[in-house]
Amino acid sequence: MSVPRLSGAVSALAAAALLVAGCSSAETSSAATAPSGALTAPSVTLAPALDHVHGLAVDAAGTVLAGTHSGLLAVDPSGATRKVGASDDDLMGLAGVPGTDTLVTSGHPGRSSSAPNPLGLRRSDDGGQTWSDRSLLGEVDFHALATDGTMVVGFDGTEGIRISTDGGTTWSAGARVAAASLAVTPAGIWAITPAGLERSTDLARTFTPITDAPALLMLAGTGDGLWGVDADGYAWRSR
Repeated sequence: MSVPRLSGAVSALAAAALLVAGCSSAETSSAATAPSGALTAPSVTLAPALDHVHGLAVDAAGTVLAGTHSGLLAVDPSGATRKVGASDDDLMGLAGVPGTDTLVTSGHPGRSSSAPNPLGLRRSDDGGQTWSDRSLLGEVDFHALATDGTMVVGFDGTEGIRISTDGGTTWSAGARVAAASLAVTPAGIWAITPAGLERSTDLARTFTPITDAPALLMLAGTGDGLWGVDADGYAWRSR
């Protein structure tokens, strides 16, 4: 399986926003150095700028949410960014259930928090306004997360992949691989590893490299397939 379809050329964060939302902007002329068949979309300047974004999600209203070292921020289409909720936790992993306000996250407690470190898995059902502890509190700091609402898969930052099939309540060990980004689709669990894009069809127990896939940095699963963003800010889609 390959990932043959290029959907957009934008700045890295704007591309990631398109990736998670599963949409694209108006087409314009491609740059001479763009991959064959590329479409371009305008970028936006974020104000205030975001630093160290570890995950992106889209809430039920279509707002792009970014997990940062100082909490959750919302990104307006104009580029304006604003704080969501009162938490200032360091969100090392963030994922959302498409079309809902359900989010999962992980990381380290912020200055205003008295929670154990690391945070394990936390969940929000109101778009990040409030959070509740789900599991693994004081045990695991997930550096990458993905969820479809029932299945939650994460890279624990040290040993490898862990997977939950009950929304993050209980966990089992998966493959011993490092994942920079994860996604869940009906076709399987996807991971960006040191070997590139890989897929698992056995609940993350094993992963197989995808031949001829682009060199992606970020993944997201949507109803119509898999999205990815490469190092040049190009967004790719595979059905």
